Amino acid sequence: MKVYVFNTLIVPCDFGFCDQFTVKFRKIDKEEAREILKNNEFVSAVGHQATAEVLSGILGVQVEMNRIAVKMNKGDVGVHFFLKQRLPEGAVLGKEELEKLEYDFILSEVN
Repeated sequence: MKVYVFNTLIVPCDFGFCDQFTVKFRKIDKEEAREILKNNEFVSAVGHQATAEVLSGILGVQVEMNRIAVKMNKGDVGVHFFLKQRLPEGAVLGKEELEKLEYDFILSEVN
């Protein structure tokens, strides 16, 4: 099992590995997100520096900016930082602007 951190709700699955997946989503609070990341080695797929900084502060773990392509497999989980609003096209927010927005944490489980 691998644990990933995302700044999107997209669940990128590896269809070269398997041609069918079931993904379960569940809303979690920041305390549960923090525990999952503190208790597991995780891979950050957060591709924006300010978002990585905000997540590090919220969750109390070091979330690195890491602009990578991920392919999840069965058994993998993702902790998703999901903004409750869509940003205007081309918008790039700084840390202070991001901290003012509403968000949810979503846990995805690939089976």
